[in-house]
Amino acid sequence: MPDPDFPPSYHALQEPNGLLAIGGDLSPQRLLRAYSRGIFPWFSAGEPVLWWSPDPRAILIPSEFKISKSLSKSMKNKNYKLTINSDFESVMAACAATRKKQDGTWIVPEMMAAYGVLHELGFAHSIEVWLNGDLAGGLYGVSLGRVFFGESMFSQERDSSKTALAGLAWLGRMGYFDLIDCQVESDHLTSLGARTMDRPAFEKLLADAITGDMDRVYQIVENGESEAGEAPGWCGALPHGAVDLLEALR
Repeated sequence: MPDPDFPPSYHALQEPNGLLAIGGDLSPQRLLRAYSRGIFPWFSAGEPVLWWSPDPRAILIPSEFKISKSLSKSMKNKNYKLTINSDFESVMAACAATRKKQDGTWIVPEMMAAYGVLHELGFAHSIEVWLNGDLAGGLYGVSLGRVFFGESMFSQERDSSKTALAGLAWLGRMGYFDLIDCQVESDHLTSLGARTMDRPAFEKLLADAITGDMDRVYQIVENGESEAGEAPGWCGALPHGAVDLLEALR
């Protein structure tokens, strides 16, 4: 697919790691072009849109997801329930909320609007974790083919975001995803089984795994198609209860 928006990823800066391009908009066409090449936006309020392709890349292979004793205990003892795409907007809003030791958020209103459009098109998704009817945690991201690009997650209750990630890993183990993109390495993600991969290897794995959705991506990018997309089949496959999910992961 011709891509006038982004230079080759090897042009990305080493410091700051992965900065590839500045400017442009957050249209679904540009976002889908970006994600199909492993590029993602990340910027703060008042900045132009910054586009990133870090090297190395943090990834999680679903079969390598780690369930700690504390997470296992939370999933067993908490009455968590899981859903997919039942409240995408609230999950994004919760992820955008300013947290302790954090001056602001990169999930600015423009990002919320843009990913809301991707959600309507069937490419952006959320996993919600509920406790007694209240939203306790969750995550959201973008899926293309057999890749889920994780964007952000939040917790209001112990291990609730980890429970959402456990749900995503289980979907991967069921064959829906080969790869969960975690973008940038962190101790938190490493403790859950994430590891790094050099950019060329990541891009090869990505190109092989996203083919199932690329015909529709072409239609949106080249023809401006904007009809709502159908939910992928995996959206109805997740165990509803955390206890059932824990048993399925063992």
